[in-house]
Amino acid sequence: MERLASHLGGPELYIKRDDCTGLATGGNKTRKLEFLVADALRQGADTLLTAGAVQSNHVRQTAAAAARSGLACHALLEREVACEKSSYRKSGNVLLDQVLGCRVDYCRRGTDLAAAMRATAQALRAQGRKPYLIPVGGSNAVGALGYVQCANEIEEQCRVRGVPVTRVVHATGTGGTQAGLLAGFRESGPDLEVIGVSVSADRATQKRKVRRLAADLWELMGLGEALPASALNIRDEFVGEGYGLPTDAMLEAVQLCARLEGILLDPVYTGKAMAGLIEMVRSGELNASDTVIFVHTGGSAGLFAYDWYLGRS
Repeated sequence: MERLASHLGGPELYIKRDDCTGLATGGNKTRKLEFLVADALRQGADTLLTAGAVQSNHVRQTAAAAARSGLACHALLEREVACEKSSYRKSGNVLLDQVLGCRVDYCRRGTDLAAAMRATAQALRAQGRKPYLIPVGGSNAVGALGYVQCANEIEEQCRVRGVPVTRVVHATGTGGTQAGLLAGFRESGPDLEVIGVSVSADRATQKRKVRRLAADLWELMGLGEALPASALNIRDEFVGEGYGLPTDAMLEAVQLCARLEGILLDPVYTGKAMAGLIEMVRSGELNASDTVIFVHTGGSAGLFAYDWYLGRS
């Protein structure tokens, strides 16, 4: 991202385009679903059952993965974000869920989605279906394997291109992407730092979430020595008023990447993560001695749900 790097006057910046992974505009969940859907097929499932917020990128990609694999898809959408704008309720990912043939049930804010999914699974089984439950964000040990693979891919691309990466920055929400990257980069040493910019939880809460998931992943992979606490770098200054609620820093980040690089970020995840990266450059935390890779985890379909905010300037 030469033009953005020049504008900021900081480190050399690269971008990992995981918004280009396919499955109905792509995103990071596609990597997780590669493993999750394989497991579902191995178990003889005929329906993928998952959950997320109303404008969930994960639900949209799960619906696409189900269609591609000849499976049905059923999703629970939580009204987590207090927004009554018509575009938020009907456009963006919600519209794509419908186009992809996903059966959607809406839940009130604060719903225990794991419990609601178990109840829905029981009802589906009573109908003779064979559901496979995928947690919010696809973030369990099986799904996180997708980002172990991504870390290996980044390392190989950097080796081939001679890119001496020192920092990797990405959005962290349900934790699967960060846990997978940390597992994949586990042999890279202290010179490579993975920085997760939280989009919902405070630092302590997000650390617990990623640490639990990393422990499950370590066990699945048989890695032995646990993830050291020092490897968990999480920033929570860019959440704003909460998950899915826009911020001015996010708006600036989205506009800068669009107008300098022709790259579309999203308001919920990558816009806030890029806002974090930009502030870290401006503060000098990321400087000319660094080579930074920003992992674009997708979500551009969500731009259309936030026209009321993004169209201000």
